[in-house]
Amino acid sequence: MNIGDKMPDLLGVDADGKEIRLSDFPGKKFIVYFYPKDNTPGCTAEAVSFRDNYDTLLAMGYQVIGVSKDSGESHKKFIDKQGLPFPLVADIDTRLCQEAGVWKLKKMAGREYMGIVRTTFVCDNDGTVTDVIEKVKTKLAAEQLMALLDGRGDINPAP
Repeated sequence: MNIGDKMPDLLGVDADGKEIRLSDFPGKKFIVYFYPKDNTPGCTAEAVSFRDNYDTLLAMGYQVIGVSKDSGESHKKFIDKQGLPFPLVADIDTRLCQEAGVWKLKKMAGREYMGIVRTTFVCDNDGTVTDVIEKVKTKLAAEQLMALLDGRGDINPAP
């Protein structure tokens, strides 16, 4: 998914099995972030960054929605453990991840496998992608995003 593309209205189901649609949040713009796995150090740091800055992002007019291929049950435990105030979509069949272009071949410890490449999409209130952050700083994910939204800083800095 690139700038100018449209995020689908139906993202999937949340931790409680409820469908999550962009149209469920009238008047909001969206932060849709894709992450590899619940309860891992990097993914927890990213989710906590969004949690700690959630009120600020809401005040800026943005709804935060996280997506991984973990189950609703896994998401529920992650939400409860970390006190996350935003929905997490269970994309078990990777339909949304594939549509967004974040389901890719990855390499670790000499093996190759398919997985989610951590990516954040910023969408306007009709779901059109306005920005993409491909090199997410997990501990500073919300700050990195707010710098983009405030027109400061490079959103994809060199490692």
